[in-house]
Amino acid sequence: MEKTVYVLLLVMTVSALGNGVDVNDEARETISEIDRKLKLLNKPAVKSIKSEDGDIINCVDIYKQPSFDHPALKNHTIQLRPSFDIPTEKQDRRNEASLSVRTQTWQKSGSCPNGTVPIRRIRRQDLLKAASLEQFGRKTPEIFYVVNRTYVKSTQFVSVHNSTIKLDRLVNRSAAVLLTIGYNYIGAQADINVWDPNVESPDDFTTAQIWLKGGPGDNFESVESGWMVNPKLYGDKLPRFFAYWTRDAYKSTGCFDLTCTGFVQTSTQIALGASIYPWSSDLGPQYHIPVAMSLDPNSGNWWLKYADIPVGYWPTALFDYLKQSAIFVEWGGQVYSPNVKKTPHTKTAMGSGSFAQSLYASACFINHVRIIDYSLQLKYPEWVGTWADEEDCYDAYNLIQGYTVEPIFFFGGPGQNPRCM
Repeated sequence: MEKTVYVLLLVMTVSALGNGVDVNDEARETISEIDRKLKLLNKPAVKSIKSEDGDIINCVDIYKQPSFDHPALKNHTIQLRPSFDIPTEKQDRRNEASLSVRTQTWQKSGSCPNGTVPIRRIRRQDLLKAASLEQFGRKTPEIFYVVNRTYVKSTQFVSVHNSTIKLDRLVNRSAAVLLTIGYNYIGAQADINVWDPNVESPDDFTTAQIWLKGGPGDNFESVESGWMVNPKLYGDKLPRFFAYWTRDAYKSTGCFDLTCTGFVQTSTQIALGASIYPWSSDLGPQYHIPVAMSLDPNSGNWWLKYADIPVGYWPTALFDYLKQSAIFVEWGGQVYSPNVKKTPHTKTAMGSGSFAQSLYASACFINHVRIIDYSLQLKYPEWVGTWADEEDCYDAYNLIQGYTVEPIFFFGGPGQNPRCM
């Protein structure tokens, strides 16, 4: 109700101002707050590029980007490139069926000059859709089931080698993941198959991504990246490359892309939140994006890489537990909706919208799964487990075809279906 009143007030206020109608001081203050927020998010552009997907990309001076408004980064010295490059494997992938998507839609319309970074412009209507200005660009905090007699499956234990991982079921999210646990992960990467899944409600979103986490389960720190469809944040249903961070399990810190201060962008080529094209089709061509995150052992910054391009980094000053390493890595998908684990269930799909068992060219996959530890070598995790908390709605399957062929992780589902009502 609070959100509805907020949006209604803003829409009415904007309409009244446009028609010359006098408005009260409170409404004027609301509009003023929106304008201040837009000014903080949209720094002056050296150049602007209108993309065919409707986005406007501002080329902003690298030293004037929003990140440096963060209190912990007031005297931050920008790291223009990683001192430790994420290792890449010399594999011959010419015969692989999936094609790598290494460009973004906006790049068809222009490029940003050296010394600038491409930042997707935030519009007034984007802010109007948010529950509040403070909540804009943030995930809703995780809500855990209370253990009681009516829902006995509130907690699930997953065994990974000799470790038992306790995974609490969430009220407002559903996940299907491949996971590993350890004590010294300083990086993870994979090729993430790209689709355009159905998102039923403007309040829902769906992702295919990598998580690196540290700290206690109820207050973890995380850096995340992959692709997502999020109508509320982006205003459409296109798959988009995203980044996220949090210091307190999404309670009050962090955000998507550059919608808050924190992430420092360095690339002139890749824009966070920009759309990806082409994407895969059922029984048709398959496409993926190569995504990697790694801790620079010299600076302590967490670098994000898209294909072979270092996009930027989360500064070490943002974190406590992740200053040294991550202890938990996940690859897979997540659906956020007020209508997961309810009847009727949301029809928002995960991955391709097909279940994992339908396999290649039908189900979404994540391939070339890798972790990096302090040996600074890329490795397939020695021990992994799979987990899906609504298997009749979205499932997970790590396909192992023998000792000579690397496993491929499949995941996803349609949401509401005859097994998931």
